[in-house]
Amino acid sequence: MKTLHQYLTGQVLAALVLTVAVFTFVLLLGNVLQEVLKVLVSGQTRPLLALEAVGLLIPFAAVYALPMGFITATVLVFGRFSADQELTAARASGVSLVSLVAPVLLLSLLCCAVSAWFNLDLGPRSRVAYKNLLLRARADLLNASLPAGRVIHDFPDYIFYVEKNRSGKLENVTVFWLSRNTTIHAPRGTVTASAAEHQLTLTLTNAQSVTVLANGNAVMTSVLNYPITLDWSAQTNRTVTPGVSDMTFAQLQAELRTREKLLALLPAGTNSPAVWRGQIRDLEKMLEQVRVEMHREMAFSFACFSFALVGIPLGIRLHRRETNIGVAVALGLVVVYYCFILLGKALAGRPEWAPHLIFWLPNFIFQAIGAVLLWRANKGV
Repeated sequence: MKTLHQYLTGQVLAALVLTVAVFTFVLLLGNVLQEVLKVLVSGQTRPLLALEAVGLLIPFAAVYALPMGFITATVLVFGRFSADQELTAARASGVSLVSLVAPVLLLSLLCCAVSAWFNLDLGPRSRVAYKNLLLRARADLLNASLPAGRVIHDFPDYIFYVEKNRSGKLENVTVFWLSRNTTIHAPRGTVTASAAEHQLTLTLTNAQSVTVLANGNAVMTSVLNYPITLDWSAQTNRTVTPGVSDMTFAQLQAELRTREKLLALLPAGTNSPAVWRGQIRDLEKMLEQVRVEMHREMAFSFACFSFALVGIPLGIRLHRRETNIGVAVALGLVVVYYCFILLGKALAGRPEWAPHLIFWLPNFIFQAIGAVLLWRANKGV
């Protein structure tokens, strides 16, 4: 029994190392060709700096490569184990399938712990360090100053939130002007930089502002073009503050508390209830974006165990030694799993649908199906 455990665990580990390396390389290739190689060819950075950038991308790519590698390894190993009649021989010796695969399931839980470290801390930190490296190479001050998808505290007396920033063209901008107790929201805006004057000029289009007066009343005004001039001379040496999708779990918790405080800053009512309700919805979307990323990081950490439960009985049922078939089936399951992740992220702007809970569905579905398939395989059904 011990020999069988060592054999199967060794086979899965060997296949896991190989598949994770392949998937990591494939995932890295897209970023290298799109960003690192482009900067290197343009002469904006040195080859050594480019290698450092690739090294920083490896933990971020491994976040996705480890679960993909695990399901591929289990399907391949147990497909061969079944096709070579080794499983039949083990059963003839009185060894149950559940006891046989127990070390592999324990290995998947260990991979879940590693995956959690990558998802919740190392991966996001490496991604931010990579972006900082490219930022220093390209000196892209504009995108560093007003990045999309996060709360910006970089300028005194102002707090900003920009949903989208496409080369200076902004969408859904929210500004908190603290000294004046004013909240400004605009569906569109532009930002331009003046390197000579060290200034950013933010122009909001069709802006709606809500100001809380000294007597406690709130007044709403509408402005076609609302300019705000910001001094970024103190920002030129700053590094990139991570966006929500690049935050560690601890940073996401802090960001969630910050956004909850911003929601409390909004006045309880204005002379235009429709505008007030609209701003409440915008802030609730900001909160949901953080919850979505928190649950994505946590739920994805359990993918290795979910894939192991499905991959083991599926490999046995396939009963094939061909590597290409096993890889194709594994990738098909990965696509199904990732569809849930894409769906949850796509619904991040619909907090009433609780999209953060969608990330847990593939784990529950895969584990339930895997448990049934494993039980049936153990019974020889």
